[in-house]
Amino acid sequence: MISYIFFILLLASAAWCALHIIIADFHRRIIPDAYLFPLMLTGLLLIAFYSFPLDLRTAAIGATFGYALSAIVGFVFDSIIRRRTPDAIPPIGMGDIKLIGVGGLWLGTSGLALALVVACISGAIWARINHQKFIPFAPFFILGGILSLITNLFLL
Repeated sequence: MISYIFFILLLASAAWCALHIIIADFHRRIIPDAYLFPLMLTGLLLIAFYSFPLDLRTAAIGATFGYALSAIVGFVFDSIIRRRTPDAIPPIGMGDIKLIGVGGLWLGTSGLALALVVACISGAIWARINHQKFIPFAPFFILGGILSLITNLFLL
């Protein structure tokens, strides 16, 4: 009984952190570590004690892959943009890179791929409709992560 309550509390704290990440990215275009690290810790606790949503090996591979892939993409974009305009704002920040790493922890490599595709498509549609130049990535990535998690748990 206590195990189920702890499980529900961990899921509720993950949802709380994700909600605050979404709000912060929409309003301030920043992903605070104060919410990102508890989300990562919550995922590690769920994986360690409940093997939810993945086993530890798959989660470690997903987190490493997500962080490395997004860091490489961020470095390439940053070097291309800084070459053209030295004082430009980079298109992908360290918060986005860390968020994708945490997403890999929660989703694994296959779930991360689905979440990134959903995030990119929904973010592009949102930017097109609202005529936005800058897109807050975290809300769309978290939406893609939730859809990917539901897909992995119930459909696969």
